[in-house]
Amino acid sequence: MKAIVFADRLGQELTPLTEKTSVAMLPIVSKPILEHTIESLVMSDIRDITLVVSAYADTIEENLGTGNRWGAKFTYILSQGEENPSDIIQRLDMPTDESWLALRGDVLRSPVISQFLEQAQTLPGDYVLGLMTAQCASLCLCRSGCQPSVLAELRWTGETQPSTQDNQIILEANDSCLESLQSYHQANLDVMAGRFSGLIIPGKQTVLGLTTGPRSQISPKSLKQGLAFVGATCRIHPEAELLNDVVINNNVIVDRGATVQSSVILPNTYIGELVDVKNAIVWGNDLIRVDTGAVLHVSEAFLLGDLQTHVLNNGIAGVLHRFLGLGLLIASLPLWIVALIAALWHKPSQPLKKEQLEGNQITLDELGNRQRKVFTTWLWNTPIPILRYLPRLIATLTGDLRLVGTLPFSPSQLAERIAEWEKVRDEAPVGLIGPTQLNLSAMVPMEEKLMSDAFYAKLRSTSKDLGYLWQGVCALFSRRAWWVQGQCH
Repeated sequence: MKAIVFADRLGQELTPLTEKTSVAMLPIVSKPILEHTIESLVMSDIRDITLVVSAYADTIEENLGTGNRWGAKFTYILSQGEENPSDIIQRLDMPTDESWLALRGDVLRSPVISQFLEQAQTLPGDYVLGLMTAQCASLCLCRSGCQPSVLAELRWTGETQPSTQDNQIILEANDSCLESLQSYHQANLDVMAGRFSGLIIPGKQTVLGLTTGPRSQISPKSLKQGLAFVGATCRIHPEAELLNDVVINNNVIVDRGATVQSSVILPNTYIGELVDVKNAIVWGNDLIRVDTGAVLHVSEAFLLGDLQTHVLNNGIAGVLHRFLGLGLLIASLPLWIVALIAALWHKPSQPLKKEQLEGNQITLDELGNRQRKVFTTWLWNTPIPILRYLPRLIATLTGDLRLVGTLPFSPSQLAERIAEWEKVRDEAPVGLIGPTQLNLSAMVPMEEKLMSDAFYAKLRSTSKDLGYLWQGVCALFSRRAWWVQGQCH
């Protein structure tokens, strides 16, 4: 039997999720909605499948391929988006002497195709509609003589309406039209909890209530209450907490102390240290509250991040910067002797000075608000910059500083900021070197340093950071690194 799958919803009702992919490719428990439909067809031994697609058509074809993965054959037909299925069928060369199946592939249903076809055999006529609820037609068996106009029942209008056709079967199974963000959120939790019997979930139960995909790292102690699904290649910090029902899709990082409660986390998302996510859908930098519909775009990558945009995400970049910092510290050991001599020459009574700076580690204040942790470091008491700041290399090992980042400031200096633009620098990590440290004199006003840091925070990228690293290496051999008049940064 041949199947025509309509997967051409435009998805305005699911914005902003559909700004990144089509409705059909939105994941339900780590698997695209359309893929659940394909598996249901294959389970019913239907392998000749025509997919009607619209938005992100190239991405859909690239991800699903020719159907070989399922032992099926796919044919792709392009739609203008939410077209009347009867108009599309008239453009296709459908068999007139055999039955074929039409269905929507951008709604979610339990695998009931075999049940529907079996029950349809008991009904006469040139078509039989299958209704998952009394409000939503999602299947149609077309026989010889079937008129294309019948398929208007399958058209997506954004509203569920009672079927006007007589020849229909009400199927006893769960379904979701995914007509809203709340519906999409709930469908993920329902599938994870087993309420859509028969759907294949890509993972195995490691402990009671916790299902995980391959190559994921999670401690069972992180599940504090309820059920949780964690997809493939995820890393959940042992000190992170999952509460109530939680679905975490593929390639997600949940950092230390973060709490995820009654939420759906979509692929390639980073959730930062101590971040609390509750009753939400999170995808990259976007947090959607399903109770209010509010959409919050978070620009601070240390809170929420898109792992596809930031190739070196916070977890990986932190390890890399510490490793490189260790290498630089070992390479700089001969300079420590020179720094000691220079400091004793400059001020014998106090060769080292203590300083307190705000770093990259996150802590909570007395009210439970997130803030950067203040750390203590030392300065060699010498005006030679390259020697003066050698002790800050140790801070790269503890994670308080990155090798590349904004200029470190003391808490008192940062408390003087008033304008909002002055706080833009907080979106980037604090570093040992960066454009401000390399390009500005220590004598320029703090406002100019904050402006430089703000530009860096908005424009930074991995390639730019590598450029600053190289610029820093070259600066080691410059006159400025070894002799600067006046105070230093």
